Amino acid sequence: MDNELTFYGSALALLYLVVSLALAVRIVIRRRPVGVSLAWLLLLFLLPIVGIVLYLLIGEHRLGEKRLVRGAKLLPAYLRWAEQMSDSHPEPLPDIDPCYRSVYRLAQHSLRIPTLCNNQVELIHSSQDIFQAIIADIESAQHFCHLQFYIWSEGGEADRVAEALIAARQRGVECRILLDSVGSSKFLRGIWPKRLNTHGVEVRATLPVGAMRFFLERIDLRNHRKVVVIDDRIGYTGSMNLVDPRYFKQDEGVGQWVDAMARLNGPAVHALNSVFLWDWYLETGQSVDVFGEYSHLQLPESHSDGRGILVVPSGPDDTRALIHQLLLAALYSAQEHLVLTTPYFIPDEALLTALKSAANRGVQVQLILPRRVDSRMVKHASRSYFFELMRAGVEIWEFDGGLLHTKSVLVDRQIAIFGTVNLDMRSVWLNFEVSLIAFDREFGQALDALQQNYLKKSARLVPEVWNQRPLARRLTENLFQLMSPLL
Repeated sequence: MDNELTFYGSALALLYLVVSLALAVRIVIRRRPVGVSLAWLLLLFLLPIVGIVLYLLIGEHRLGEKRLVRGAKLLPAYLRWAEQMSDSHPEPLPDIDPCYRSVYRLAQHSLRIPTLCNNQVELIHSSQDIFQAIIADIESAQHFCHLQFYIWSEGGEADRVAEALIAARQRGVECRILLDSVGSSKFLRGIWPKRLNTHGVEVRATLPVGAMRFFLERIDLRNHRKVVVIDDRIGYTGSMNLVDPRYFKQDEGVGQWVDAMARLNGPAVHALNSVFLWDWYLETGQSVDVFGEYSHLQLPESHSDGRGILVVPSGPDDTRALIHQLLLAALYSAQEHLVLTTPYFIPDEALLTALKSAANRGVQVQLILPRRVDSRMVKHASRSYFFELMRAGVEIWEFDGGLLHTKSVLVDRQIAIFGTVNLDMRSVWLNFEVSLIAFDREFGQALDALQQNYLKKSARLVPEVWNQRPLARRLTENLFQLMSPLL
């Protein structure tokens, strides 16, 4: 009996050693960012069984065979659509300041979606005003309403949006809703999806999870996009989920969530709708030529007015490096002033270096973060970077008016990156996101006014005081920083 136990014990130990070494070799061969690779190797050998299981679950970008096949099938239609958009819209490059043309060229060469001019952009930063505007636009819809959100939470104004969609469908308007299966899991289990579907409003969950999917798809790859498109005429994107902050996560102790959305009217809406249609097809398989589906609703060709808007989808597919590169290009192009807002701040080495470099060359860099967030691990990891940034001259401001959820980067009050991307590695590398890059002084001025309003409700951290925090806190923060590539 003892010999048998010894044999099985030795066999298990050998199996563990072989699996661990095989995964370690795979981690090294894949040549991901050094911090990510080191974090996985550390986890693999310090927590043997846990490390192996976690790597098999979330260590690699597995989107699932069905999604990959559908994406490949859809790509030719996307390329035809992008070419038609480029041919029918003017080139805004002459109107862009030479200091910022690197951002424009990078986006154009990577996406093939043109920067679209002649748009009207309104920045709305009151959740109640956002809801009222969306409901009013749904009530005026004649052809279709497309809504996509990471979180839909029932209660308050969110229920009024659902009622407006039901009323729109009853008058013949096509209504589609796409929700992340994890972010909106509670809503999807509730009464509203059945009621909406019963009335003809299509509700679909994206990136579903389940026990059978664990080893086929990476379950923590999420669709974090927030998109509303009405009739190819009006579009919304930004940081707000379809939740009424008066009812959402009131037991977290972080206050109400503070968000902003951009309301678009113009050719850029058609590009925003293409993001929705791509995701809808990947989930449903409906209609291969989705980009031509609403061609009869396209707006007249735009003229170059120097106010270009570029719609940038990003995610753990072929676009995964794009938003990271665009953020870096924007940070390095700053000449005088750089303001960033994000609820979750976990930069990689490249973004950290870009922020410090901007401050060291004399750019005023202001980073506005919420004082309280809904993730203790993210909070500790985020704060581990503060002293290093402040020592380089970066101003760090803590917002105390709720959980500041707005995601924005404003360069010299001229270029804005605005949308759903947090300044953390999860948003940059793992989530499906959408951003607007606005070469638009008016939008830049509106965003600047909003950011200044956030600053009035924030307190600036003092490096000397910050560095005197207890040793236990610093150790905790630094330990979570080691895990930051995995958060």
